[in-house]
Amino acid sequence: MSFSSIQTTLALGMPGPMEWIIIGIIGVLIFGKRLPSVGKSLGQGIVEFKKGLSGVKDELDDAVNATKSLDDPSSSNASTMDTPETKAETPSTPPHSA
Repeated sequence: MSFSSIQTTLALGMPGPMEWIIIGIIGVLIFGKRLPSVGKSLGQGIVEFKKGLSGVKDELDDAVNATKSLDDPSSSNASTMDTPETKAETPSTPPHSA
């Protein structure tokens, strides 16, 4: 198989300019006056899809960051680790023996 036959095979997958014109004419004939509303709803669908993807990405990033902060205690705030609830209290003076 030569390089030119590979290029020809790959070129068959993408419509050329004349094919796009024919596809456009068929689209206008099928949708007619509804074409602007179809385009609008298609655009709204794409926007909603992108919002959904970014929401999933944000949730995934939050989960990864939460997991990293649980695994690495040095990255957490040191003042919360030294609170009396989390630290065992030690007496400042030794107990007196009687």
